[in-house]
Amino acid sequence: MNLRSIFIAASFTALFVSPVHATVVKQSKGDFEDKFRQLEEILPTPNDYRNAAGEPGKEYWQQQVDYKIKVQLDEENRRLSAKQTVTYHNNSPYRLKYLWLQLEQNRFKADSMSELTGDFGGIGRRGPATTKPSGSKPAKISFAELRKQQFYADNTLGYDVFKVTDKRGNALKVTLVGSQARIDLVDALDAGDDVTFNIDFAFNILEENAVSARAGYEHFPDDAREGGNDIFLLAQWFPRLAAFSDYEAWHNKEFLGRGEFTLEFGNYDVEMTVPADHIVASTGVLQNESKVLTKQQRKRLEQAKTAKRPVFIVSEEEALENEKAGTDKSKTWHFKAENVRDFAWSSSRKFIWDAKGYAQGGDEQEHVMAMSYFPKEGGDLWKKYSTESVIHTMDVYSRYTFDYPYPVAISVNGPVGGMEYPMISFNGPRTKWHEDGSRTYTLAEKRFLIGVVIHEVGHNYFPMIVNSDERQWTWMDEGLNSFLDGVAGREWDHTIPWGVEPRDIIGYMKSDVQVPVMTQSDSVLNLGPNAYTKPAAALNILREVIMGRELFDFAFKEYAVRWKNKRPTPSDFFRTMEEASGIDLDWFWYGWFYTTDHVDIAVDSVYKLRLDTKNPDIDFDRRRQEHLEKPSSLHVDRNTAAKVKTWLELNEDVRDFHDDNDRWTVTNKERNKYKETLNKLEPWERKAFERAVSEDQNYYVINFSNLGGLVMPILLDLTFEDGSTESMHIPAEIWRRAPKAVSKLIVTEKGKNLVSVTVDPHWETADVNPDNNHYPRRIIESRIEAFKKEKSKKMEYRDIMHDSKTELKEPKAKVYKK
Repeated sequence: MNLRSIFIAASFTALFVSPVHATVVKQSKGDFEDKFRQLEEILPTPNDYRNAAGEPGKEYWQQQVDYKIKVQLDEENRRLSAKQTVTYHNNSPYRLKYLWLQLEQNRFKADSMSELTGDFGGIGRRGPATTKPSGSKPAKISFAELRKQQFYADNTLGYDVFKVTDKRGNALKVTLVGSQARIDLVDALDAGDDVTFNIDFAFNILEENAVSARAGYEHFPDDAREGGNDIFLLAQWFPRLAAFSDYEAWHNKEFLGRGEFTLEFGNYDVEMTVPADHIVASTGVLQNESKVLTKQQRKRLEQAKTAKRPVFIVSEEEALENEKAGTDKSKTWHFKAENVRDFAWSSSRKFIWDAKGYAQGGDEQEHVMAMSYFPKEGGDLWKKYSTESVIHTMDVYSRYTFDYPYPVAISVNGPVGGMEYPMISFNGPRTKWHEDGSRTYTLAEKRFLIGVVIHEVGHNYFPMIVNSDERQWTWMDEGLNSFLDGVAGREWDHTIPWGVEPRDIIGYMKSDVQVPVMTQSDSVLNLGPNAYTKPAAALNILREVIMGRELFDFAFKEYAVRWKNKRPTPSDFFRTMEEASGIDLDWFWYGWFYTTDHVDIAVDSVYKLRLDTKNPDIDFDRRRQEHLEKPSSLHVDRNTAAKVKTWLELNEDVRDFHDDNDRWTVTNKERNKYKETLNKLEPWERKAFERAVSEDQNYYVINFSNLGGLVMPILLDLTFEDGSTESMHIPAEIWRRAPKAVSKLIVTEKGKNLVSVTVDPHWETADVNPDNNHYPRRIIESRIEAFKKEKSKKMEYRDIMHDSKTELKEPKAKVYKK
């Protein structure tokens, strides 16, 4: 059956007007709201640095910063000290009189902006602060918070050694500004020139479990070695140059703990001196294998390049032996990394180490080494799935973006939920230990490990290579990456509910506790839904509902390739997706990223119409039938039942023509009028008219309301009397002149009678209220709880104190990022 549709639109009172829209398009007459207005008032004006197509412009530039670092890990005192040489290349067209450094370790000082403005006036903690109205009951302080307070009281945090000199050893003027520092140059740095300077620094390493940082050490007191062992995760560990860009100049916004990082690309030459029995995992390529690895370990690495399954470079048995004794000797591991925007590493004697080569693009000559480092606590969960998940991530992501450009990709097991850096990621899930010495893992823990490895390794693409500003626009790395990790997850095992489906964000979309996606990271009320799930769901809708996979995938890959090793902004992403696909998406970007509107499209009513043929022999008979189908008069029915005679029945002798015929009886007067009407038509009009009459099709007008404010395509399932169904996709542009309510005319063949209509039948658009998506309305099914058993105080206390052999621990939420 062919469906032919005619657009009919109607406008009703606006339900939601966002602040931006109200200021941009407010009218003095009427209440029309232009949901399809172009974004030129909002997006920055294109220029020679980044053009209107969303590409790097002909004058695009970015800075480069190279680092040479020699660092010493003092395991006993859990302290890091280092000397670094920095070479700053000024590729901008501007003259720089000073440079800005990021000093993230100073974020943990008691007087830092982060600590003074965090929850309870101090302690940095995972997740967003909870906003409470004035006068509300304060939140309870947990044992974990008290432990953090104690850790702060017992330790000196932040850089306690910080010295900056020029290449001749002369001190440079440094001004500390919270977790940042300004270095005043003796001579201004001209465009095209570079400057080299030195930094000496040292700090006490954080205990991650006490402070909930993104890195630090984890202590294992029950290991065989006296005093136990540690795993060290070293990230945000060295003073790093702040970014300097064409659109913001210096990116010197204070680090508060949640808004992540924006950095410059550069080359790294790093030497780490650690205890001799430690294994080091790091960004970059190991330069001195023969000095730090045994001959057997080097042989195993070579075997791993072409192995079907991961090869153990350090086996569990060997790692257990390493755990026992310890040593006073040290080794220096030397790594180099080219064109990366950051550098992280990990060190421990506890590490089991496995590796497997990934022949990218099927090229057996070009192997990326996928590797995992984990303690015995990782168990079979890590042995089976970590390295394989690393390879799966590269395989899937490379198809949607570009080939993985680095020689290694690493997953390290540590105390963080999940955190990413170039070539290396820290991931948290582990097995459960039992009294008999065995270790097991649940289905949820298995899924979590695979999912977090995919997510964190995926961050190599966004933002480690496509270098967006995480501190300003968290969604540009987390949202894009969450979208792709869902694609990769479904390709791992489609029976597992991977990734973000539109239905997953319904609760958040209708919540009052939210801000637009285009809100700076530290001001977002709910970071997970705002930066991860809402943007990911939006991209899923864009791919599956609005653009289609072919156009979306082409445009998305075009964006990734354009901005590989460069610094994109949201406008570059928006413009590229439109320019490469040929679809105007300004309405979509505005609704999903600049407002807190939600999708709630209701089907209000359906009217069945029939063509008025003007032929009295046809139309009068139809009207008679319509009248007969109406319920009869209750008054008449009861009179008939009571055998009450009408006056007409009692006086049959006075009947006339009108008593024997109804008002739908056709006379020659009506027939002559019909002929006159036909004679006035042009030949082509008469032919079309007569064809329409002979086809006798059904006309249905379906009325829709936009209750949520966010315009979207209308996805319909139509069910007919004969049991057949049809799907219909009405583009979002149906709302362009009437954003509050529209009507759609559906024409079906004779005998094809419509019996029900469903909007968004497969829950593809994040419509928050499926109950109003059906016509006729359906009975809403729900459950009745017979009773609720209040949780006892004893159970609550057990939940807080679980797994606390030697220390108080609050259950950790399984999140990818802090």
